[in-house]
Amino acid sequence: VPAFALRTASICRRTPHLRQWLAKRSQHSITAEAGANTAPATVPNAATNRILGRWLLGCSGLVVGAVVLGGVTRLTESGLSMVDWHLVREMKPPQTRAEWEAEFAKYRQFPEFKIMNHDMTLPEFKFIFYMEWGHRMWGRLVGLAYVLPTIYFWKKGYFNRSMKGRALGLCGFVFFQGLLGWYMVKSGLEEKPESYDVPRVSQYRLSAHLGSALLLYCASLWTGLTLMVEPHKLANTKRLNQLRRFAKGTVGLVFLTALSGAFVAGLDAGLVYNSFPLMGDRWIPDDLLAFSPTLKNFFENPTTVQFDHRVLAISSLTAITGLYMFSRRMMLPRRAKIAISCLTAMAYAQVALGISTLLLYVPTPLAATHQSGSVALLSLAIWVLAELRKVAK
Repeated sequence: VPAFALRTASICRRTPHLRQWLAKRSQHSITAEAGANTAPATVPNAATNRILGRWLLGCSGLVVGAVVLGGVTRLTESGLSMVDWHLVREMKPPQTRAEWEAEFAKYRQFPEFKIMNHDMTLPEFKFIFYMEWGHRMWGRLVGLAYVLPTIYFWKKGYFNRSMKGRALGLCGFVFFQGLLGWYMVKSGLEEKPESYDVPRVSQYRLSAHLGSALLLYCASLWTGLTLMVEPHKLANTKRLNQLRRFAKGTVGLVFLTALSGAFVAGLDAGLVYNSFPLMGDRWIPDDLLAFSPTLKNFFENPTTVQFDHRVLAISSLTAITGLYMFSRRMMLPRRAKIAISCLTAMAYAQVALGISTLLLYVPTPLAATHQSGSVALLSLAIWVLAELRKVAK
């Protein structure tokens, strides 16, 4: 071996071209080996972004299901049927008659049974129990749909630094949402000797629970759309920037209108003044500011809460109509025009559903459709924002 090495060195001194070739080959080998040791197994790219986008859109669909199921649970007055909260143990509903009797006995100790349902039978209790149990199990499904794929995608290297923060935020928000749901239910189980009203959950906690669900939905939908839908390369003109600001304000108004609906549901405010456009025989009812202090009316007076919801709904419809008319005078991509047209059509359908629900004294199927329509309207508004967003530099 030493003799071979000496002979090779002698040849290299006589042939500089061979010496250069051997040096380059050695350098490339070292670089390739270092790269193989340091390169990640997978890096985010267009394909992984599409996978993440589909995942988040699927999660947002599950959140919509939870919102709709929660609304039906509220409309059927089933939300207070489960008086305990256990993360795992309550996943199995009662099986035997003795277990059902024990669960029913616990329910009979709380105000809703004593005041409203004192003549309820066991089969009737089973119905409201299964409604609330289904809602809670759906919530657990939502949690698993966020957490398990997050762990998998993190290990596979699908997340960049920004997506890691977003994924952790979404997972944390799911856990917060579950705790907030139980905090809301507890408010309806408390004894209130000074109150003669029917037992119901706090409208403040109900609004917080719905609002956090809508925020989770919006964040998931927006992130999913931005990962899947390529942004349009639009010139940043003054009119386009005005349209973007207009669209953002409209989304905020739609969100606020949906949130005000939670106060309507929490106070059963849809059962007062079942006429439109007048409230009774007046545009502004006499008891609009009956509570003192004045600020209390906006959150606890059913008349004021319904009035506010009407005003916000008409304001949202007006803003969306204005957005549509403003966009018609601009050169926009076809997909953006379709999104704005769908938003406008849904806004008019949602107002028609709301008026019908009011005039017919809040029938459960129609009221549930109206609540679902608010989520559909919010979804279309976010789609419009995604189509109008700026291209990242």
